[in-house]
Amino acid sequence: MLTLDDIIKNALREDIHTGDLTTQAVVPEPRPATARLVAKEPLTVAGMAVAARVFGLLDASIVFEFCCQDGQILEEGTVLARISGDASQLLQGERVALNLLQRMSGIATLTSSYVQAVKGTGARIVDTRKTTPGLRVLEKYAVRVGGGINHRTGLYDGILIKENHIAAAGGITEAIRRARAYIPHTLKIEIETETVEQVQEALAAGADIIMLDNMDCETMRHCVGLINGQALVEASGGVNLTTVRAIAETGVDIISIGALTHSPRAMDISMLLD
Repeated sequence: MLTLDDIIKNALREDIHTGDLTTQAVVPEPRPATARLVAKEPLTVAGMAVAARVFGLLDASIVFEFCCQDGQILEEGTVLARISGDASQLLQGERVALNLLQRMSGIATLTSSYVQAVKGTGARIVDTRKTTPGLRVLEKYAVRVGGGINHRTGLYDGILIKENHIAAAGGITEAIRRARAYIPHTLKIEIETETVEQVQEALAAGADIIMLDNMDCETMRHCVGLINGQALVEASGGVNLTTVRAIAETGVDIISIGALTHSPRAMDISMLLD
């Protein structure tokens, strides 16, 4: 809640700053009002509690009535919530609440599409660190709402040795050796590979998770056979809704998709005063 409040307060401060000139001019006196949040297209909703908190931080007397819950698939025209309180407070919270709700719902909706596309293959859809600065906790939550799984949250909670780490360490084997010597036994080591030879070296060096980066499906299938259950296999790069099923059918365990959080389309949701 502390993290959420910080995010919302920063967003409100950015939008309102020294005051809402339009509302101060047009609605200068207190006036009771009710409003509806309405889906303008089909979507998987995420961020309802976030939207409610926006109004709660502006004015604790505002009543936010939930008409749906995160994870529900809504049709066009569905009322997500009914809100009542002072009109000026509703108007000041409108854009921040919608910005967060629309973006989070966009992430959940896109994630759900990917999850459905690989259904029955055993592959799991995961996100990446390609998130909007300051919004990572909300965006990764939206991925979970859409049925996906979170990869590491940041640089601090997992080992992922990428090509630049490998270059700096002098090779895959040495990078894995150093990582193993440094981390506690409770952490796993993941390493990025781009060729069959790198996969073989990573496997021999004892990697726990091997990422197959930007490989074609035939090469991925071959690498899955080489690894043969000795490490988890993650596919990354070149993943979209057209290619994801074929990638999943190579036998990989995990498919990481940066687009879940860096390229979702915000869902169309409106706030309408009655």
